[in-house]
Amino acid sequence: MPFPQFDRSRLKLLPLAQRVHDLNLSVMLCPEASGDFSHPTIDLLARRIRAAREKGAPVLMTMGAHVIRAGAAPLLIRLMEQGFITHFALNGAGGIHDFEFALIGATTESVAKYISEGQFGLWEEDALYNEAVRLGVTQGLGFGEALGKYIWEECFPHRDISLLAAGYRLQVPVTVHVGIGCDIVHEQPNADGAVTGEATYRDFLIYAHTVEKLEDGVFLNFGSAVIGPEVYLKALSMARNVAKQRGERIGRFTTAVFDLLPLEGQDVHETPPKADPRYYFRPWKTIMARTVADDGESYYVQGQHRDTVAALAHLLLTEG
Repeated sequence: MPFPQFDRSRLKLLPLAQRVHDLNLSVMLCPEASGDFSHPTIDLLARRIRAAREKGAPVLMTMGAHVIRAGAAPLLIRLMEQGFITHFALNGAGGIHDFEFALIGATTESVAKYISEGQFGLWEEDALYNEAVRLGVTQGLGFGEALGKYIWEECFPHRDISLLAAGYRLQVPVTVHVGIGCDIVHEQPNADGAVTGEATYRDFLIYAHTVEKLEDGVFLNFGSAVIGPEVYLKALSMARNVAKQRGERIGRFTTAVFDLLPLEGQDVHETPPKADPRYYFRPWKTIMARTVADDGESYYVQGQHRDTVAALAHLLLTEG
């Protein structure tokens, strides 16, 4: 017989107006922001991105939720509008932060405070997130496009700073890659695992379609330590499998990881030994070593995402 399940009808949800938010629209970067951060690798990557776009190759940017929390969306939207980034990929939390910013102009709760109170993630308006995905699935959409369409067409008050809405408006893929049980919206009584799975799997196939064209392109990973590298790894294997059958290769492309770990000066092109704890930092062994071992090149930039995104965007948007 089936094991007993948690009865979600017992949950008490509160309105977002009662939540203390750690972030509001004051964190949003100006679209013209440049900052003081500089790094020679960023100059090189800007040139590689321009070269990729001249060849019609994709520039795929995967990111963790902290990039959205850092207020980088206005700059990312500019890069999307100018055609420099052709596909964005978020984890589930990134989608939620983008959605909440667009809806109420604030996001991020204190986990320490609200987990102690038994209220973490249990907010009424976040049910709209699940509803948006459900509606999108009925229309044949993937997860990210479903959210972007809802934000845009429901005229969320701050839809102008939503990366998801911009992707829908411009028809640029912004895919969302979800681990069921990882996100606060999965606590909601209206969460539907089948809908979530179908929507995020559609996004995985959209993502794999982009990776299939990655030859001569650029793959950027900003702060995604698990979801980003793992989704990329599986999609690349699928793409190479099909390419091999056609007598083609997907090997000559550039990858770069932007993160906080002090890896500057390390030979990131070689996988660290298993005895080294950094072996388990997937961006290193997956993005910077194994998947570019043939003809690819890889780079690492250490820095705060607010600074590194601004520096890269400034070079791309201001230099011819």
